[in-house]
Amino acid sequence: MDYAGDSATEALMAARGGDEAAAAVFVRATQPEVWRFVAALVGVASADDVTQDTYLRAFRSLPDYAGRASARTWILAIARRACADHVRAAVRSRRIEARVVAEPDRLTAADHAGLHATSDLVAALPAERRVAFVLTQVLGVSYAEAAEIEDVPVGTIRSRVARARADLVAAIAAARAG
Repeated sequence: MDYAGDSATEALMAARGGDEAAAAVFVRATQPEVWRFVAALVGVASADDVTQDTYLRAFRSLPDYAGRASARTWILAIARRACADHVRAAVRSRRIEARVVAEPDRLTAADHAGLHATSDLVAALPAERRVAFVLTQVLGVSYAEAAEIEDVPVGTIRSRVARARADLVAAIAAARAG
C-alpha cells in the first residue's frame, strides 16, 4: 500500500527501521486520538494506563508491521484489543469482588435514570456497538476503516452503529420520561 503523505504511517515505517525520533513523531501524531478512543471504551480513569499499554504492545509488535494498513488503523486495532483485555480483567475482578461482597452486578432502573451525561450513555452501550459508534461517530473513522479495525464486514459496522444510535435515542427518551 502507498501511504505517501500519511505522516503517522511514514513515521511508523521509519520507526520500524530503528529511527527513535520517528517513533516519537508517530506517538505524538496518534496519541490524542488513541487516548480519546480508549477513554470512550474503558473510561477516563483507566485511559492513561490502557493507552500506555497500547503503545507498549505496538512497539513490541513493530517488527511485524508490514504496512498493509495505515498507522492509524493499526494502532486503533491494537488499542481495541488492549481495551478488551482491560475490560475482561475488570469484569473478572468485579465478579470476584461480587462473590465476596455478594452485591448484584445488574443496573437497576434508578441507575439507568441517572445516566444523563453523553459519556455515560455511550458507556452503557453493549461493547461491540460502543466500539463501532465511537470509531465512526466520535473519532470520524470511515466505516471501511472501522470494519478493518474490528475485523468484521462493513455491513456489520453499519448495523452496530445504527443499533447504537437507536439505543442512545431510547436511553435519552427513558431519561426524559423518568
